[in-house]
Amino acid sequence: MVVLAIGGLYVGQSIISGVTFGALPSVLRDQGLPLDQIGLTYLAVLPWVLKFLWAPALERYRLPRTGASRSRSIVLVGGLISAIGLVAAGLIGPTHFVPLMAVLMVIAFATATVDIACDGHAVESLSERHHGWGNAAQVGGAYLGAAIGSGLFLLLVAGTDWTYAMIVMAILLVLLGLPFVLSPVRIPAGARTHQPSLRSALGRADMRKGLALAAIYAVTQKWAMSMLGPFLVDSGLDLASLGIVNGIGGMIVGFAFALLGGALVRLWGARSVMLLALVLQAAALSGLAAAAWAGEAPRLLLLGLALASSSGIMALGFVALYAQFMALSDPRQAGIDFTLLQCMDALVSMAGGIGSGWLSQHFGYGACFGVAAALAMAAVPAVIRLTRADRTSGKIEGEFVRQAGASSP
Repeated sequence: MVVLAIGGLYVGQSIISGVTFGALPSVLRDQGLPLDQIGLTYLAVLPWVLKFLWAPALERYRLPRTGASRSRSIVLVGGLISAIGLVAAGLIGPTHFVPLMAVLMVIAFATATVDIACDGHAVESLSERHHGWGNAAQVGGAYLGAAIGSGLFLLLVAGTDWTYAMIVMAILLVLLGLPFVLSPVRIPAGARTHQPSLRSALGRADMRKGLALAAIYAVTQKWAMSMLGPFLVDSGLDLASLGIVNGIGGMIVGFAFALLGGALVRLWGARSVMLLALVLQAAALSGLAAAAWAGEAPRLLLLGLALASSSGIMALGFVALYAQFMALSDPRQAGIDFTLLQCMDALVSMAGGIGSGWLSQHFGYGACFGVAAALAMAAVPAVIRLTRADRTSGKIEGEFVRQAGASSP
């Protein structure tokens, strides 16, 4: 029940990110907007970058010294704000860029706040042996939601209009949040006597290493992703076809590789899966760079490389990374710890999204994908170094959990 409830929230959150970062750049490019302006859509990541600022206050509110957990009320209010925001964005339309971005920022603030409560609930509710299912729900739900937000949404825009598509996304968001709102929640042991704080999180060496790992991994896996949609549009793919690829292809490939990633993490450990994903991502991005520099490539090849890079390989790697995040988080303040790691991911992703738009506008798509491929390979020794202490652990995330448990009173 816990996995189903948190999975619904992750799908809903990713519908919003799919609309904002997957579908919107393609719609804007179809409307003729320049790439450097399209890159500014990544400013909507800002609340996800800064959510660590209000995570301690929210965590103290969510886990009161007396009374029941308030996770469900946070999710309910945040979900309603997000749904209303999507309807407002539908009425504004895609051509009014500044007011549209303002609404998307409000939505991002609401969903980032909900995510703090959802992540905290996941860490404190799932036992170590169920972490794999939790990570699969996170990443698999994220890709399912992104497929809906960037795939189904584009199909609705192409077949009907922007406003109708946004209203449908708002309805889906509300429905996906219901399992969590209706599910029971509990406060973990020790939480009532522990004061959640950023100082407690940053004072742990493992968390500092985790922040470095999050930054490096975001560089290698996400920096080129914001330009994939515009690249395919400029390569002659229409919005309806792109919607089918992002929707059906992304859903199947992303979800399947999320499940595969969960299984491989249990068999090989998170470190090995992350390294595998880095090498595969470098290969896929190199192929996209070569296709962009050639100026003409078979459409099927482009779609295959795009799907492999943005759906399959990213899902594989991020299951392992999120297993690391979950295991690093102290259950007494899981919302803060997990949030810090995600904020580093979001900060680097936002900078890369804006930078990749500028790089593609001035130097071409080939330079954007080529630089990203080089960064992926350069990250391999850094990831090895940051995870070296866990070499003897068959399941890296399990070792982190045992360390965190040993440090708890």
